[in-house]
Amino acid sequence: MVIYDSIKKDKVKFEPIKDREVSLYVCGATVYDDAHLGHARSALSFDILVRSLRALNYRVTYCKNITDIDDKIIAKVQESGKSLKSLTEYYINRYNQDMDSLGVIRADIEPKATESIDAITTMIDNLIAKDFAYIIDNGDVYFDTSKDDKYGTISYQVVDDEVTQSRVESSSFKRNPKDFALWKSCKDDNDICYDSSFSRGRPGWHIECSAMIDKHFVGDDNYTIDIHGGGADLLFPHHENEATQSRCSSGKELAKYWMHNGFVNIDGTKMSKSLGNSFFIKDALNSYDGEILRFYLISVHYRNSFNFNEEDLLSSKKRLDKLYRLKKRLPTKGSAINKIFKKSILDAMSDDLNISKALSIVDEMVSSANDTLDKEPKNKGLKKEIVSNLEFINTLLGIGEKEPYSYFQIGVDKDKKLKIEDLISQRIEAKKDKNFELSDKIRDELNNMGISLMDSANGTVWEIN
Repeated sequence: MVIYDSIKKDKVKFEPIKDREVSLYVCGATVYDDAHLGHARSALSFDILVRSLRALNYRVTYCKNITDIDDKIIAKVQESGKSLKSLTEYYINRYNQDMDSLGVIRADIEPKATESIDAITTMIDNLIAKDFAYIIDNGDVYFDTSKDDKYGTISYQVVDDEVTQSRVESSSFKRNPKDFALWKSCKDDNDICYDSSFSRGRPGWHIECSAMIDKHFVGDDNYTIDIHGGGADLLFPHHENEATQSRCSSGKELAKYWMHNGFVNIDGTKMSKSLGNSFFIKDALNSYDGEILRFYLISVHYRNSFNFNEEDLLSSKKRLDKLYRLKKRLPTKGSAINKIFKKSILDAMSDDLNISKALSIVDEMVSSANDTLDKEPKNKGLKKEIVSNLEFINTLLGIGEKEPYSYFQIGVDKDKKLKIEDLISQRIEAKKDKNFELSDKIRDELNNMGISLMDSANGTVWEIN
């Protein structure tokens, strides 16, 4: 497998620390609000990575953290009057519901910052003891970036950019503008704080990921984990700061490879709450089925910026429709997958998750299968092979799992669905009574509603034309 390493800025051969085993850590959500399309893009990017690695017979241990304590969360707690636990659990559940709707597989390990305080304070104690961190008079703890001559080698933008760094986190008590907080002491009685040897307070954002990785992974003498992932916006300062504090604490690099997914744009504008165009997943799911949204979001290579617009989404749906129309022609059980098809699609995903090529292979398979079924409609062996091909696509890409007629009923509101089902029942009764004139009249009425029917041995099924 070949992946693009964000630090080397090139595709490199993937060689895990341990043979056929992969340790993957991805920065998860900060849970103070509903998840947006940026969260969806990152989650789906690494969902596809995990699925691909497992399809290639790697044993993957996937960890994605939950930041459940920070300034924004505390502000929301104070604003809402809820406890930290009730507020964060509410948004964690909402996040998980959104991810489930998108077919995102859950991580094997999902540590919370509030449940990792011991690991965090232990790492900070270690950095202080090694003179990489210092305590100021009010009890805050800062990392001394001047002590690490490799600081800046992750993002390549820090060394000559002290003004930008100081804007990220300013304090007149810091030794250097680039120093960043490892621990923030309590400033008043309303703060949410934890005990430590240096002060009563709470962790900075960057230290939590380093401590969680240190807690859950061992690695080797050179690296702690194989792959560290996240959105491109995390490269600096978050991942730069993670890398330096882990390097100085353990004496080894945090990750062997770094992978970052691109931004989401909405009609050409980068998604940002400051721009007022943050698009919540829940809003998208009110208009579009989760699988349709998933297919659209994975259709662009993970490293590219994604321009979200309705026209492209509807075009993407039509592409997915073709897969489900093929599925309608097939039995429910498969046999053995076509080995050439499987190898071709895995080769594509082995090339830094080349989704465009993989989907073109899927399109070609769908088209070829339809052509062959037109010529050989009773070829049971072929049908079962195609079923297995579709099952593999579902495992690898997370699409095509629905019953096809249910898929084509997506978007029909409850009242209309009840009316359709009632008309179908009336038609069935008319046919039983051999009232074919009424039966045909009801079919015509359904056709005028944009509904097509198919009578089968298992009953009548319907879909939107």
